[in-house]
Amino acid sequence: MDLDDVGRRARFLIRDRDGKFPTLFDGVLADAGIQVVLSGIQMPRMNSIMEWWVQTCRHELLDRTVMWNQRHLLHALREYEQFYNSHRPHQGIANARPLRPLPPPIVGQAQIAHLHVRQHQRLGGILNEYRHAA
Repeated sequence: MDLDDVGRRARFLIRDRDGKFPTLFDGVLADAGIQVVLSGIQMPRMNSIMEWWVQTCRHELLDRTVMWNQRHLLHALREYEQFYNSHRPHQGIANARPLRPLPPPIVGQAQIAHLHVRQHQRLGGILNEYRHAA
């Protein structure tokens, strides 16, 4: 499956100025109707958010999984995206989750003594979610 199969089309590809992308690569993309946009000169943080996400996805998911086919890969990436945005804490935003607010702090000694935590596994245990049991 590619973008044409879902009725969408890539119009732009943002890439850096590394020499590993030859002009032949740009020509193939131009033939497909995709315009190549070069990142700025000496701007290493320009693509840093996506590079960070790709690196995190590789370390936490793809390096630990054998993908059998494209369907399996797409399923695993959807699960990881859900995990990443709704459960995994992010240090850059005070350990909050992007799609959920911070939970209320536990301040009472009785609450701390009676914490019941449940584990929920995703993707066969590669990703683990922990929640307070009711």
